[in-house]
Amino acid sequence: MHESVLLKEIVEFLRPNREDGVLVDATVGLGGHAEALLDRYPATELLAIDRDPRALKMARERLRKFGERVTFVQGRYEKLIDILKQSNISAISGLVADLGVSSMQLDDAIRGFSFRFDAPLDMRMSSEGTTAAELVNSLDERSLAKILRDYGEEPMARRIARAIVEARPVETTTQLAGIVRSVKKAKPHDIDPATLTFQALRIATNEELIGLDQFVTEAVEVLESGARIAVIAFHSLEDRIVKRALRRLEGECVCPPGLPVCRCGAKETVKVLTARPLTALESEKEKNPRSRSAKLRVAEKR
Repeated sequence: MHESVLLKEIVEFLRPNREDGVLVDATVGLGGHAEALLDRYPATELLAIDRDPRALKMARERLRKFGERVTFVQGRYEKLIDILKQSNISAISGLVADLGVSSMQLDDAIRGFSFRFDAPLDMRMSSEGTTAAELVNSLDERSLAKILRDYGEEPMARRIARAIVEARPVETTTQLAGIVRSVKKAKPHDIDPATLTFQALRIATNEELIGLDQFVTEAVEVLESGARIAVIAFHSLEDRIVKRALRRLEGECVCPPGLPVCRCGAKETVKVLTARPLTALESEKEKNPRSRSAKLRVAEKR
């Protein structure tokens, strides 16, 4: 079964500010964090949100034992406020968001997330929207390079983009991985050369970073006083956005240097409880390799 990362840390840090409160798992996945929280805090209810209908179905089965304590909603975490309104919830006692792709999604060959399998280049977390294949076959070289550079922090973005354009049409995961490897040679003990390209295209396909800053802000707005938000990020781009948002919500101006007045809206509404992000213990990393890149940040509403 899929193992939720930093499970013990989430359960300890996300204690609800009141026993009968409502917790939100904004990316419930297969329900590991949700199950642990519901077990630990038996008087709470939980709103389970996920954009992936298959994951939501599996979470529903896993959490069936909790009965009416759990409400399930298919949707994106960026739509948190709308989802809460539809669920007649005005304030919450805690929120967790695990921003990573689940092992179930990565291990499902037909989803096209991984270059470990030969599969259509899809990468969508749901059946809606543009596929990764449509992106790589329709964008011009400059736009494709920008995606690889901005979302994958790929130092060879321009050369890889050029190679992809020249090899079109690109329809499968193994075809794309082969193109990248023909440009970017593997180094001993380093990650696969295709890793950053696949990360970038997955982020672009699912618009993963769009609205993340606003989501953190809105999540804090609906937290009750004393309630906490916990966010797990898996790469530097996500973590940077979360860190910056929490700093701003702690009252620190994050505007670019030189502006005559603050325009970022910095206001002291939370206390950050993790000066540095929490990471997995070595024992967890050995048991669950996915946890190696996980970073957890937690803040409490004042």
